[in-house]
Amino acid sequence: MSVFRVKKTLVRTVLVVGFAAGLSATLQGCFLAVAGAAGGGALVATDRRTLGAQTEDREMQVKALAQISQNLPDNAHVNVTVFNRRVLLTGEVAGDVSKQRAETIVRGLNNVNTIVNELAIMPASSFSSRTNDTYLETRVKTALIAEKNISANNFKVVAERGSVYLMGLVTMDEGNRGADVASRVPGVVQVVKVFQYIQPQEAAAAAAAAATAPVAASQPDASAPTVGAIPDSSVSSRPLDQQAPAPVTNSNAVHPGNPKATTP
Repeated sequence: MSVFRVKKTLVRTVLVVGFAAGLSATLQGCFLAVAGAAGGGALVATDRRTLGAQTEDREMQVKALAQISQNLPDNAHVNVTVFNRRVLLTGEVAGDVSKQRAETIVRGLNNVNTIVNELAIMPASSFSSRTNDTYLETRVKTALIAEKNISANNFKVVAERGSVYLMGLVTMDEGNRGADVASRVPGVVQVVKVFQYIQPQEAAAAAAAAATAPVAASQPDASAPTVGAIPDSSVSSRPLDQQAPAPVTNSNAVHPGNPKATTP
């Protein structure tokens, strides 16, 4: 077989494989888009944030993480969580310069209303510590779901080195109840409230609006396994281990955001 024919065969093979891969990705993308539209509508309907705020929150988080990663030393470990244009910074940095640098970067983003800078000046946490934080977040969310008279959908849970930060648009009573629930989860060192408070009538109006909103996705089967649930090997008929409630505080690291930000 001539060199020309070999090259021609290789080019044809590459084109066929590329086309198949592109078609597969396109079909998968379509499926994911449809699935996201079906499942996402239900989440939007139960979220007290406006649709615009939800979209901005996602954009802020992506931009903040990208810019912090580019402008801080490699040994910095910074997590960014955004809820209703309020940005929570957690993790570890080497010094105050890096801590303030991260805050300055976030403040430069459009429509950042408030910054809660909970970065610790210390070596970056270990892999095992971060794994434990992920596990704690799951346990706290599970405990909030099980609690009566509050909705877990109104809380955003962030764990860092055993400390649990709670964000959300909640009433004073809801915030206190949620913090109490989190404080009783085994392994939680402390609970830090980073809430934005609303009046009970505002909460009632939001609940009424959610009740009348069209259902975009069917309710999950109660018998179906929950994504992110604790593995079966750790589930037993015994109640969760009890511990004395962890201390609950309000964050004292709340700082103004972008001066040009609009009120959410």
